[in-house]
Amino acid sequence: MSPVKFSRRDFLKLSGAALLGLLLPDVDLSRVSAYILPNQQGRILTDTLALFKEPTDQSEKVSSFWKDVVLPLNGVEVDDDGDSHNRVWYRMGDYGFAYSGDVQPVRTELQPPQETVPARGALADVTVPYTDAREEPKEDSRVAFRLYYDTTHWVAGAASDETGQAWYRIFDDRFNTHYYAQAKHLRIIPKEELLPLSPDAPAYQKTIEVRLSQQLVTAYEGGRMVFATRASGGVRFRRGGYATPFGKFKTFYKRPTRHMAAGDIASNGYDLPGVPWVLYINKSGISFHGTFWHNDFGTPHSHGCINLSPQAARWLYRWTLPTVPFDAPLAYKDYGTSVTIID
Repeated sequence: MSPVKFSRRDFLKLSGAALLGLLLPDVDLSRVSAYILPNQQGRILTDTLALFKEPTDQSEKVSSFWKDVVLPLNGVEVDDDGDSHNRVWYRMGDYGFAYSGDVQPVRTELQPPQETVPARGALADVTVPYTDAREEPKEDSRVAFRLYYDTTHWVAGAASDETGQAWYRIFDDRFNTHYYAQAKHLRIIPKEELLPLSPDAPAYQKTIEVRLSQQLVTAYEGGRMVFATRASGGVRFRRGGYATPFGKFKTFYKRPTRHMAAGDIASNGYDLPGVPWVLYINKSGISFHGTFWHNDFGTPHSHGCINLSPQAARWLYRWTLPTVPFDAPLAYKDYGTSVTIID
C-alpha cells in the first residue's frame, strides 16, 4: 500500500482539532493556533523545561520550569526546521515558547460529584491537570499516586470526609487495592461516549496499519481510510532495545484503563496508573494505548507499545473489536480487529 497524502482538512477531520501537536506529513501549518481550546493550559512533562524567546531552541532562553507546573497555553507556532518530526511549539502565557513534545495540553474542569456509583463500578477520567489520590478519603491521608489529566480509572464507590467533601474510591487493577481521589476532579464517563463507532461496518472490513518508519497509524473500512494519527513506537534505551514487532495481529484484549508498571523507574522502568484506552495485540503485552507522559508523537518513545494521544487511543478503542461492555473493566476474546505493523 502506497503512502497516503494528507491535506489539512483531512487531518482535522480524522484526528480532531484538539490534538495539538499531532501534525501529519504534508499538512498546511499556517493556522494551527485557531484550534486552541478555551482556557487551555499546559503541564510540564520533563524534570526541567527551558522556555525560549522565539519558537526555536536556537533563540534566547528566557525562563525555565519544572515537572507538573501548569501554565496558560495561549498560542501555537511552527518552527522552520522542515526535517524535524515535530515542529510545533506552544506559547506559554507571557513566559516564552516551549517545545510541544514536553508539554501536555490540559484543562481545569471541576465536576459535580455523583453521590452513588453503580454496583459494578463506572469508568471515569481526570479533568484537571493532576490530582493526588490518597489511601483514605481525606486530604491529610498519605498520597498513593498522582493521577493525571486524561487518565482513566475504575470508580468502585463514593465516600465523604468529615467536611462533607466527596471522594471516589478507585480500584487499582495491578495491586488489587483501592485509593481515593476528590470526586470534583474526575468525570464519570457517560455511556454514549463509549458506544462503538461504525458498528454496522463488517468486522472483516475494519483494519489498522502501523507504519513504524513514519510513526503513523491509519484505520480503514473496506480500504477507505477513516482515521489517521501520529504515534510513538519502541525505542532503544541505554540498557537495551524495546522494538515494536512487525507482523499481523488482532486487538483481542481491551481495557479502558490499566495500571502499567515494570522495572526500576531509575533505569527506564515505569509505574503509570490509569493508562487509558488499552488495546492489546499480543500476549507479551504489546498494545495501543493513550499516553500522558509525553506529547512527542512522530518519533519512537515506548517500551514496544504504540503510544497514542488519549483522544486517538479512545477513537481506536471505540472503533475496534471486541466491544467492551459499558459496565465491564475489560473484554478478552478469541477475535479482534486486524492490525498490520510494517516498517
